[in-house]
Amino acid sequence: QVQLVESGGGLVQAGGSLRLSCAASGRTSKTYTMAWFRQAPGKEREFVAASFWSGGNTGYADSVKGRFTISSDNAKNTVYLQMNSLKPEDTAVYYCAAEAFAYSRSKDAYSYWGQGTQVTVSS
Repeated sequence: QVQLVESGGGLVQAGGSLRLSCAASGRTSKTYTMAWFRQAPGKEREFVAASFWSGGNTGYADSVKGRFTISSDNAKNTVYLQMNSLKPEDTAVYYCAAEAFAYSRSKDAYSYWGQGTQVTVSS
């Protein structure tokens, strides 16, 4: 079992920055894929970014490429999502997800999820 706890969400003006954290505990290892998804009201949960726990094979949704960065701190068992140049359309609940071995942009591929953290970007 893997437990994930997100933090760092909040209210920010357009153009601002936030850093989300995802603290992992349980049976995590460098073979896990860690990912961030988001879900806006009335919309499907969508892929944002993913990376191997070791840092390889990093990928981003086109909508966030160049603005968001996923990274990990193995010593702290924490994955981060640095979000810069935020836009109102980035407003959503952001979820951290984890899965052993499989790298995927599909939410259906992930077994472990955090509870989510709200990000609101005002115009």
